[in-house]
Amino acid sequence: MSPNTRRRRTIARHGQLRTPGPLNQLLKFIAIGLAVVLVSGASVAAYVFYDLSTTVTANAVELETKTELPPDIGEYKEGFNLLLTGVDTCEEAYAAYFGERCSGSDAEGTLNDVNLLVHVSQEPRRITVVSFPRDLLLSIPECEDAEGDVHSAMSKQPLNVAYTDGGLNCVAKTITELTGQEIQFAASVTFGGVIEITNAIGGVDVCLATPIKDRYTGLDMTAGTHTVQGLEALQFLRTRHGVGDGSDLGRIGNQQQYMSSLVRKLISSETLGNVPMMLKLANTGLSNVEASTSLADPMKIVQIALAVKSVPFEDIVFLQYPTGTDSANPNKVVANKSAAQAMWDAINANAQLQVTHENTANDGVVVTDPVPAAPTDAEAATPDAAATPDNVVALPDSIKGNSAAQQTCSNGNVR
Repeated sequence: MSPNTRRRRTIARHGQLRTPGPLNQLLKFIAIGLAVVLVSGASVAAYVFYDLSTTVTANAVELETKTELPPDIGEYKEGFNLLLTGVDTCEEAYAAYFGERCSGSDAEGTLNDVNLLVHVSQEPRRITVVSFPRDLLLSIPECEDAEGDVHSAMSKQPLNVAYTDGGLNCVAKTITELTGQEIQFAASVTFGGVIEITNAIGGVDVCLATPIKDRYTGLDMTAGTHTVQGLEALQFLRTRHGVGDGSDLGRIGNQQQYMSSLVRKLISSETLGNVPMMLKLANTGLSNVEASTSLADPMKIVQIALAVKSVPFEDIVFLQYPTGTDSANPNKVVANKSAAQAMWDAINANAQLQVTHENTANDGVVVTDPVPAAPTDAEAATPDAAATPDNVVALPDSIKGNSAAQQTCSNGNVR
């Protein structure tokens, strides 16, 4: 078998399949990632991460970065990138919640089904979170796995097989090759702590424009605002058939609604001002992290937290990597390279990003009224004085997304 055709069988997951999709463990790794970057102070963070550093360091993964990392996060003059990867694998303690996903024919294997690149800019600090579809067909570079076996490069494979081929480093190499963005920090998590994480933060408020009823995940919710915790939060993040056109792209939009709400809650004094809650959240999350060696240093995590904790809501933007349907397989997508280049040019220029895409019935969410900014201090509440028509960039309308300052509601399938 040639290097470009070697591949184990995977399930097509972009289209509307009858078998339930795997858990998108977004809640857990987003909570972990945001706990990393939004903790309230150095003393609390140092205590938490020092206590957990032994566990994190033991599983640390070396990234193949091209530049030596400076000791102080403030020396990242051009900002930095953090990759957060959610790996889909069945853990015995939670398998009963997921039915056929963990007992059927596709129960084996570990796939990187959720992939987020978090870009933190130079001053003025801005955070852009780019979600990559798991069924995005792309080149996967040569990767070495944990056993030292080298997996040959492949020309056209789904993104969510990169972790299987070479672990966290292979996902980082693949995203870097696609985007040109060097990744300084990375972490991957499983779905095992999702229920604990949601309960630890007291749930997250989500909005439904129309009801959701999804027999595949068991989610049955009425229109309106709900505080989801535990298993219900898990179902909300898993639902694909319940929102938009039933595709994974619609699910990403729905998950981004959840992320925006989570960001607003974490930044609010309700969470960051509650030291016991932050300790509980960090302890629950970090005990399940596989981190890069660059992120395994507790003080590095504290530096990242202090660098971005006051970013205003309008400068925290969630985007979907732009794609089009693959001509050979309607269940897969391919990169929209021209739109992607426009997006990266704007991000690299540290522009304020304006999403121009107008959501339709096929999207996972609809945009409602903006929510009032509620950062933790007066500085964060002040609009960016540097924002002018010269550094505000309107993104191509093929790029979906929203800022944390916008309120979106799930576009449920019950009309």
